[in-house]
Amino acid sequence: MNCRSCGAADLKPILSLGNMPLANGLLNKPTDYEDTYPLELVFCPECALVQITETVDPVKLFTDYKYYSSGSKTMLKSAADLVEQTIQRKLLGEDSLVIEIASNDGYLLKNYVAVDIPVFGIDPCMEIAKYAKRVNNVNTGMDYFSLAFAKSLNYKADVIHANNIMAHMGDLNDVAEGIAYLLKPDGIVIIETPYVKDMIDKVEFDTIYHEHLCYYSLMSLIHLFNRHGMSIMDVEHLDIHGGSLRVTAGKSPKIIRDSVSDLLATEMMTVDDYGYYEYFGRRVEVLKKDLFDTLYGLKLQGKRISGYAASAKGSILMNYCGIGEFLNYVVDNTPAKQGLYTPGTHLKIYPPEKLLEDQPDYALILAWNFADEIMSHEQEYIKRGGKFIIPVPKVSIL
Repeated sequence: MNCRSCGAADLKPILSLGNMPLANGLLNKPTDYEDTYPLELVFCPECALVQITETVDPVKLFTDYKYYSSGSKTMLKSAADLVEQTIQRKLLGEDSLVIEIASNDGYLLKNYVAVDIPVFGIDPCMEIAKYAKRVNNVNTGMDYFSLAFAKSLNYKADVIHANNIMAHMGDLNDVAEGIAYLLKPDGIVIIETPYVKDMIDKVEFDTIYHEHLCYYSLMSLIHLFNRHGMSIMDVEHLDIHGGSLRVTAGKSPKIIRDSVSDLLATEMMTVDDYGYYEYFGRRVEVLKKDLFDTLYGLKLQGKRISGYAASAKGSILMNYCGIGEFLNYVVDNTPAKQGLYTPGTHLKIYPPEKLLEDQPDYALILAWNFADEIMSHEQEYIKRGGKFIIPVPKVSIL
């Protein structure tokens, strides 16, 4: 394959996780058939983009998508804070327009709606888009974002949000061109995406799955947006999702903040150097063995272990590490997931209340990026003697 961003052909292998089921491909029955696909990570020396080699049909990935962003208090607070900052920064009002690509259940745009700022959400999942309209009063178009879709709209945006969606885009240049087309001359796009440097440094290999086609550094984002007449004006390094970048770009920026040059300086000789990625695979193997040995040892002692959060990360973690047999079940707070079964490992998903009803000895946090929120919510389980296992960046028991 060629690089999804610059088209270069000389891509360097980083890690192969083998054949994997779709990370969000929850099953109605444990006996249901499921496809598997190669999951291989590569690096582009020309533009520094890290990416996977397989492109699964988006219809298979997102038509029956069951991730609702409003299920996380961390996500809700982050979105509300970002909206407040953006309103002040751009002096937005009733004559403004804010668009979000992959707006999910309206968790972010509803904050603009609350103060009468017009919004338009775009999301391909029918059920989630309907929820956004019905529950959060967010006007939502059901489609995949593209240049053609942008041209079908009869308006331009003051602000475009693209939270945790750039990783999902196969045709990056089409998407970037669509964003540039849809922005007003002085408009801005605010992008949040998991940071590849955190993924590598913290051994966050379970962030790699088929929905995530691309893994960005600031350097790779600059290459992409410069190609389409946009410049990155500002960047923040966030803790959310195990480490993310929040990048602000525009077509004619008046000020490029020091944050951009400062972060670029830290990336030199790392994210653009193949040698930086070569050791990653060996570190992943060590973590895999540590987690397997820990759970195997607990089971030999007769301990009962549940999983917590039927997340995409958890699917990759359980399947790659071969630990599904050590878990009795999984709990998750998303009603749409409850009663279904996890991909590959076929564990039944229950509401979180199951944890107190059953009181297993340990709960493995499969969405470790929300570990603090989960443990805060499960204080009664902890008081009764339950312990949590956090698998990344190293195996720890709390």
